[in-house]
Amino acid sequence: MKTIDSLDPSSFGKVAVMFGGKSAEREVSLLSGNAVLNSLLSLGIDAHRFDPAEQAITELLTQNFSRVLIMLHGRGGEDGTMQGALQLLNIPYTGSSVLGSALCMDKIKSKQIWQTLGLPTAKYEIAVKSSFDAGSCKAIMDKLGNEVMVKPAQEGSSIGMTKVNNTQQLETAIQDAFNYDEHVLIEQFIQGSEFTVSLLNGQALPSIRMSTPRIFYDYTAKYKSDSTQYFCPSGLSGEQEEQLAELAQKAFNALSGSGWGRIDFMQDKTGQFYLLEANTVPGMTEKSLVPMAAKQAGMSFTELALAVLQTSMGNA
Repeated sequence: MKTIDSLDPSSFGKVAVMFGGKSAEREVSLLSGNAVLNSLLSLGIDAHRFDPAEQAITELLTQNFSRVLIMLHGRGGEDGTMQGALQLLNIPYTGSSVLGSALCMDKIKSKQIWQTLGLPTAKYEIAVKSSFDAGSCKAIMDKLGNEVMVKPAQEGSSIGMTKVNNTQQLETAIQDAFNYDEHVLIEQFIQGSEFTVSLLNGQALPSIRMSTPRIFYDYTAKYKSDSTQYFCPSGLSGEQEEQLAELAQKAFNALSGSGWGRIDFMQDKTGQFYLLEANTVPGMTEKSLVPMAAKQAGMSFTELALAVLQTSMGNA
């Protein structure tokens, strides 16, 4: 991997930093993309903003872009759709492939694969909009322990998520989640600490523990609140840190993730870790987790942006 000291900016050609888009995470994508774009420009790289909500994808060809750094969060950018389009255009791009992106984006498919491989993940049920029976809510609550998280299958940044503790709340939360997705994950709530592990070119970065006074680590806690606390080092023992890093890599590889990403966990009060979800285009804002972990590992934000761009060198 090239370092900043040995960097030849021209080796990347003309780079499109793709951000914005039309997903529910557009606001965060704009923040991430601008931060990454400015870092690449500071290195002398020929980088340009490209917003697929405002520009046709074919303009990548007419404007002679050499590669794309994807900073689109959510649908249309993180679910394999854009990756497939770029492959058809024969333009290299950063991060996971079509398959890896699609699997990581889908919380239900992720859990099913992890469960099949014997990786630890919380008990769950699935609600499908076309066949949902509100009468099943009591049985679901009884099975999952009367405290559950309701999550649209393919939204990020905790959008559409609700924590509930009774049958009536569950029915309402599922119906609300159907506004975002036709498939909804209903997951046993794990009481404990939340952790995340960032992955970069096959290496796990130091884990981060998050703490919020809110009901859970939701959109506001992630991007808007000043009361959220981040601990990096996370406070784990050396043995636990290695265990978590190994589990993160296994989970990411199981979903065909590659290049860079992030795996989120809960740790219950016995010390058991449970996989929550995978992210293939994590946030790169001032409050984001990957830059925080990279800093703990001795890497500046600019070095991180360059490392992400370098994941495009093997992806065409």
